[in-house]
Amino acid sequence: MTFEGAYHHVMNRGIKGMDIFRNDIAKDNYLQLLQEKSRKLKIRLLAYCVMDNHYHLILQNNSGKLSDFMKQLNGHYGIIYRQREGGKGYVFQSRYKSTLIQKGVYLRMAIVYVLLNPVRAGIVENPFNYKWSSIYEYFNDRDKGIVDNEFVEDMLQSREVFNYLLKEWSDKKLPVKRTRFGSIIGGEDFKEEALKKYDRREKRDKSRRRRKDDYIFGTEEEVIKNFEEEKRVRLKDIKTHTLKGKVLRAELLVLLKDRSGLKYREIIEYPLFHSLKQSSLGQLYKNAKRRIEEK
Repeated sequence: MTFEGAYHHVMNRGIKGMDIFRNDIAKDNYLQLLQEKSRKLKIRLLAYCVMDNHYHLILQNNSGKLSDFMKQLNGHYGIIYRQREGGKGYVFQSRYKSTLIQKGVYLRMAIVYVLLNPVRAGIVENPFNYKWSSIYEYFNDRDKGIVDNEFVEDMLQSREVFNYLLKEWSDKKLPVKRTRFGSIIGGEDFKEEALKKYDRREKRDKSRRRRKDDYIFGTEEEVIKNFEEEKRVRLKDIKTHTLKGKVLRAELLVLLKDRSGLKYREIIEYPLFHSLKQSSLGQLYKNAKRRIEEK
């Protein structure tokens, strides 16, 4: 089960437990595809860990295209693997396994759990000694990775909290619950909320009339075009010295972040945001996101 905006822990294994990521070249091929497909299909990647015979991902289904994303990711890697190793048939064991995650403490828990996979497997004692996870992409001031490190850093709050959670969760398991519509990590209230969102998605009206938050998922150009049409204003005409202009700018920031997957360093390049400091965008995003969700 999934819906637009849902968070997931996704994993899959090589067929019959085979080491389909047995060397650095194979793992690097997979990560290149992961970056390409997540950007193409607007899936927000929060964490990853690639082992010799399986992988773990924590992601957000921003575009509602999780199934297409996984099909393309696994399918394309399967082609590369067979071209490199030879043979025929399936490369992955089965359809990917996906667990729905509640935002907040449960999402932090899932991210840390994934990063600790090499420790639990006995490969390393220190998770920072494992090369093929996203652990180095947080709090490193480089911002060149493939995950949305800004989102994760905002959620974790500090490097100290991050290090504490890595120690705290070194020997713990995720509290996965089985439900009639799939596995979840979250509380009872989340289970009911998720089911309602899923039902609404299945039953929603097919008319062309869209709700306020139903912008088309796609490139930043598409998001901006729909924003301008919805608000009946051109970006160049927004006056950011006025309250209305500041509100519009903040709403666009949320859309560019959530719908296009842009990072703050990319958003700041737009003229509308030139008067702001990149370091201020995180707080501006959180405040605007909260106001939008309260409406």
